Amino acid sequence: MNKKLLVLAVAIIVAYPCAQAQQLDQTDHAIDTVVVSGSRAQAWLSETPQAIGVVNATTLERDKPKTMGDILNRIAGVYWNDLGNEQHSMSIRQPIGTNAVYQYLEDGIPIRPLGVFNHNSLNEMNMAGASGVEVVKGAASSLYGSNAVGGAVNFLTAGASATPTASVGVRRDSVAGYTRYDTSASDTWGPLGLRFSHYSSRRSRDNWQEYSYGDKDSFSLRADYALSPASQLRATIVHTDLDAAMTGSLFENDYRTDPGKSLNTFTYRKDKTTRMNLAWEGATTANGTSTVTVFTRKNDHGQIPAYSIGSCAGVLCKGVINNNHVDSLGLDVKHQQEFAWLRSRLIAGVYVDKSDNPFVSDNLSIVRDAATGRYLRYTLANASNPQGVRDYQTDILNTAVFAQWEFSPLAGTRVVLGGRSDAIRYDYHNKLAPGGSVNYGAPDESRSFSHVSPKLGASYAIGHAGSAYANVSQGFTPPEVSQLYGKTGIADLQPSVYNNYELGLRWAFLQGRLKLDTALYRLDGRDTIVSYTLSPGNSENRNAGRTRSEGLELGLNYDSGPFDARFATAIARHRYLRYQVSSTLDYSGRTMPQAPRDITSIEIGYKPVAGARIALEAVHQGRYWMNNANTVEYKGHALLNLRASYQLARGLEAWAQVRNLADKRYADSASSSYAGTGSYAPNSQNQYTPGAPRSVMLGLGYTFNAL
Repeated sequence: MNKKLLVLAVAIIVAYPCAQAQQLDQTDHAIDTVVVSGSRAQAWLSETPQAIGVVNATTLERDKPKTMGDILNRIAGVYWNDLGNEQHSMSIRQPIGTNAVYQYLEDGIPIRPLGVFNHNSLNEMNMAGASGVEVVKGAASSLYGSNAVGGAVNFLTAGASATPTASVGVRRDSVAGYTRYDTSASDTWGPLGLRFSHYSSRRSRDNWQEYSYGDKDSFSLRADYALSPASQLRATIVHTDLDAAMTGSLFENDYRTDPGKSLNTFTYRKDKTTRMNLAWEGATTANGTSTVTVFTRKNDHGQIPAYSIGSCAGVLCKGVINNNHVDSLGLDVKHQQEFAWLRSRLIAGVYVDKSDNPFVSDNLSIVRDAATGRYLRYTLANASNPQGVRDYQTDILNTAVFAQWEFSPLAGTRVVLGGRSDAIRYDYHNKLAPGGSVNYGAPDESRSFSHVSPKLGASYAIGHAGSAYANVSQGFTPPEVSQLYGKTGIADLQPSVYNNYELGLRWAFLQGRLKLDTALYRLDGRDTIVSYTLSPGNSENRNAGRTRSEGLELGLNYDSGPFDARFATAIARHRYLRYQVSSTLDYSGRTMPQAPRDITSIEIGYKPVAGARIALEAVHQGRYWMNNANTVEYKGHALLNLRASYQLARGLEAWAQVRNLADKRYADSASSSYAGTGSYAPNSQNQYTPGAPRSVMLGLGYTFNAL
């Protein structure tokens, strides 16, 4: 880590609390909020020795997010990268990417089984049905199992209101061709509470970008039933239906001269997902509470992915059409026991997730226009290229036990010791006949993995105004089903393991009106899976990589009177310690691609009169390398966004959002296939996902509340 970063971190974490302790020792729990994601049970944030970012219901209601990025990107060190129509990649203590290094949760239950990660998974969430979001930054496999490496994103479903409430809203952005309708209703009748939340969005074909339509319908229904004063039932069902064009990226010349162009005319993504959870929670021992959750998932993901089109020869290219299906049934049992001794508690449980994962893939022959580069039409190409045809099912079984012990050996201290043991089994069945002159994949097999993920952390209260913490934790990610069985042979792979080290400080200034939350971290990965090229056109996956990510996350939030402000930044460096991808290409020691040197956002809000607010936001993304060789660079960008809202009457609110106020040209994603050797051809090797131009969204909503 460079000296400037280390000096800044030490100054914040060590020196400043000592200088300010006397004047800030005034308010109990000045920095506190209740979180559930750091321990799978309610806890004070000040006693949680891990970096956790929180976006609450008040902020969601105030800012009317259009995308998940509007929710998540206000947290220091978290970046949701827009790929269009709620498709996305992510960066939490990792470069911007699509790797299976995050766990996405709903009320603490993974929304997908292990082995079937997809970087677009958050488009399966219903934003309108969430009461808040908590992001655990850094390795969290000790609680949440596989893939919780860079972090875990936990969406909390909204419960029923105590009195009758209902709302309806509409918003429209003509430049983006985007229209959305929101509805909700909620009430409680004696022991029973119900809440319904829904939104429907449409992106028309008539907007700034060619071939970029997208339709999404998502609803949540939650029921809470009090069986007794000490026990209750909670049932949730979430269904999402997404049908969206996959616009894809542009080559260098088109990005510079015609960013609204699309090379694709038929690529798409169609996701239908349903999740159902039934949870019972109640007192089962003296000072002890148990929770039993039964859950099921049914996901269907079909696509002609834009990123699969390539290997062009003249006007003919190759592509893929596939369908990835998931049927899951699972059980999550947790017990929380409180002890008076050392103010300690034990949280322990078991997790079982059984999923069937059928996958079908066919090859396409694609015709493109020589003059414009557009891909015009496709036909199935199995007869001429059977190598990529796949039809298999993988039965996935994940069983785990976990425990976390929290105790306070001294006044003002909190120690957390935990771990989770995961056992994973893949039963693979090839529905085609492998072997012979036409090879349709690998023979049937069963494969098992296991891993124990430990965690040790401690926090120390500095008066009533702050707390410091240290944490060592481990995350792991097993080979994905596609990494094992997506090719002709089965790769001999093991889980990748990541060790996370962090120091953090939370502090309140000015009687709690200004709050600081900062963390210094290092995340070391070993046995990372790389695609190793044996010969041109022939590659295999290997556990052959080692990586190191390190940085500083800093968040400031201020709220007093008519003014509010927030500042969030992550200064980071991500390197390959070992990364050899062929006998001649070795990127060891290089910076990982799509790893901005900083990602920063600043927002200043002002309330000129009661019921009104206007806020200006600035977003800066630092420069980064576009390729592994570190020879092609994206220069970064800075954007301005404007938000305004006004309560026209009781329950009636109007709002406006201006995105990219200065109408800057920028890329949401930039990459290059140039390996660093041989000739460099920017217009065939560099690809960009263009960001949207300036657009204005207008909205109107009405909320009825019987109070």
